[in-house]
Amino acid sequence: MPLMVVGTSSHVGKSTTVAAICRCLVQRGISVAPFKSQNMSLNSFVTSDGGEIGIAQAMQSWAAKLSPSTDMNPVLLKPKGDCISQVVLFGRPYKDVPIAEYYAETPYLLSEAVLAFERLRKEYGEVVVEGAGGAAEVNLYDRDIANTLLAEKLKIPLILVADIERGGVFAQIYGTIKLLPEHIRPLVRGIIINKFRGDPLIFASGIQIIEDLTGIPVLGIMPYFHIPLPSEDSLSIADKVHRNLPIRIAVIHFPHVSNFTDFELLEQYASVEYVPCDGSLESYDCIILPGTKNTIDDLDALRKAGMDHKLSAARQKGVPVIGICGGYQMLGKTLVDEGFESAAGIYPGLGLLDCITRFASYTKNTTQVRRRAALISPILSSIGEVTGYEIHMGVTEPGSDREAFSGDGRVSPDGLVFGTYMHGLFLNPTAANALLTYLYGKKGLPYTPIPVESADPYDQLACLFEEHVDVDAIVAMLNA
Repeated sequence: MPLMVVGTSSHVGKSTTVAAICRCLVQRGISVAPFKSQNMSLNSFVTSDGGEIGIAQAMQSWAAKLSPSTDMNPVLLKPKGDCISQVVLFGRPYKDVPIAEYYAETPYLLSEAVLAFERLRKEYGEVVVEGAGGAAEVNLYDRDIANTLLAEKLKIPLILVADIERGGVFAQIYGTIKLLPEHIRPLVRGIIINKFRGDPLIFASGIQIIEDLTGIPVLGIMPYFHIPLPSEDSLSIADKVHRNLPIRIAVIHFPHVSNFTDFELLEQYASVEYVPCDGSLESYDCIILPGTKNTIDDLDALRKAGMDHKLSAARQKGVPVIGICGGYQMLGKTLVDEGFESAAGIYPGLGLLDCITRFASYTKNTTQVRRRAALISPILSSIGEVTGYEIHMGVTEPGSDREAFSGDGRVSPDGLVFGTYMHGLFLNPTAANALLTYLYGKKGLPYTPIPVESADPYDQLACLFEEHVDVDAIVAMLNA
């Protein structure tokens, strides 16, 4: 029987719990697939057939040793601002809708999600479902296709996850269970407490109190850990801890920043800081303009805050400036929108690369790619062949600058400014090493390259999970 992981609120660790369960089951010889009916995130991934899903479900599929598929996340909401979201259905843009109108789509989207779940169940046998946000959002019970409505349809065991780090864990757990609809409440078969710091033995009485109050067993207490797994959404940016390392990299924190998981490998070897559009760029060794859901709007926000002048000043000082996807589009001379990305108009770019981007259709390019970096010093020439994925509207027309990667991107004559549509570039150790080797070398500092082959983080996660959670009890739920 499949099972479902729900949370007392957003960001309690549901995604990593599902990933941990998936890898633990696979290690026990049990075939399993992850599933989340509806996700809201600007951190997305492209499947092998060009579909777009939340990065969390891609991460969970890797934990299950599977290739990501659109059935694992049939509905993806990508906020665009002004209470409007793009609805991505089975990996393809469905429509842009105001949130009030979105709820009219609930019956149809729920039926499609249930069909996707059944396909996964038929193909893989077991499915571990992730809920969204908090499970006890009482005002949404009649339209919550990620929690109560889905649980009502599937009637599978629920595991409730709570976050002890922020305090109030007793109220989180007890309140959530008591507020669940009466017909859903009996489905809760276990509780997991996440992000515990210190000796869990001191919380033994707390476990007893929770079990006495709820009548539901606490399956385990997961400690706070630092295993390099992708973050799910923009809420995680505020939780990032900047490492005190000699190399400082500024990632511009656009209002609609997307796919910031692109830089999480760099975060382990440099001080990567997310700088708001009105922030300072002084003393940074490299500046990255990341992806964005709204290129034109974020370019306007950047310019109004004076960040364009700060970028030009950094460029004059020889600081490398790198653009990824929307950030790459901004680096060009001009952006022409015929009314598909934002308001129709011709917008001046930052002018750091000689290229023009046109938004002439609603078509979105979503594809996995393998590209070879150009042999242009001092950074690209050391990258070699890399893999990644593209998610973007618009087409960029080249000017006089050379190609940065085979079939993609542009690079300045001195090699210190380049842009690419390739998300995931710096998750390739060779690309991260090329950039960091240059930055450390420029300061005369030693640098130990990132190993090309490193330990599987999902094995590390599963090992920790097995140590602190009663996985046998979870397996028993599958067999009930």
